[in-house]
Amino acid sequence: MNISFVTDEVLTPPVNAATVMVLRDGLLDLEVLMVRRHGDSGVLGGVHVFPGGKMDPDDLLVDASTSAVYVAACQIALHEDGLAAPIAFGLHVAALRETFEESGLLLGVPQGVSKAQAVRDRTAGGEPFTAALQALGLPLAATSVVPWSRWITPRRPAMMSKRFDTRFFVAEAPDGQVVEHCVREATEAVWHSPRVWLERYWAGEVELAPPQIMSLCHLAGLRSVAEALSAARSRHPALIEPQSFMQGDERVLCYPGDPAHSVAERAWPGPTRVVLRNRRCEPDGGLAALLGT
Repeated sequence: MNISFVTDEVLTPPVNAATVMVLRDGLLDLEVLMVRRHGDSGVLGGVHVFPGGKMDPDDLLVDASTSAVYVAACQIALHEDGLAAPIAFGLHVAALRETFEESGLLLGVPQGVSKAQAVRDRTAGGEPFTAALQALGLPLAATSVVPWSRWITPRRPAMMSKRFDTRFFVAEAPDGQVVEHCVREATEAVWHSPRVWLERYWAGEVELAPPQIMSLCHLAGLRSVAEALSAARSRHPALIEPQSFMQGDERVLCYPGDPAHSVAERAWPGPTRVVLRNRRCEPDGGLAALLGT
């Protein structure tokens, strides 16, 4: 493990981003896909993350054939005051695009198994993702990703020197498609149950960032893709703005519902704080607290 924590304050505003927890029903449990970023990556190098990244200008390009009602549905789903409909739609597009770029999966595209390489060829030549889909007669299935939460990086981030305003989505892995990680950005793409991911993290086998850790804690209490999607659709996405303070020589990150956080209502079952200790994020109660046992 080569994990390091950031102590400096970051003054730049957060950048809009999207990430997707791609889910499938495994033989024994719900499984979620994670990719390991290259060690020399400028953001979370060497860390296992859900596919995702910042929203690009091309994600905001709405084709004339896209219904205004469809765009508005994306805005309503995110449930953010003051968020313009084109930005909301662009965040959904970014979620689809980043998932495809980092895992090769075309979410919401049943016939995507035979079209993925064609989309790669067109986007490699500079064609926007949305234009490539349209040229190939493939749907832009923006509503195939369901908003789950919104994480805004604090001014004193835990593990990186950049700030993001990241919308987390959940989506079902499309049948018949094969995961193929992007060799430029990642070294592997792996399926595990949320419980196994957390156990591997605690054993020091993988590195995870706090948003991934806490999202996995929440997913660990769900048994199937259907249950996860139902949970996402039954509530508004939780807004998570971590707050930190020093407790002796240790830095503490706390989340909504913690006595030290400014928001009293909990955002999820499970721990409401972690301590940056032993080069990892540790809740009171250790692994059992992460697993909800």
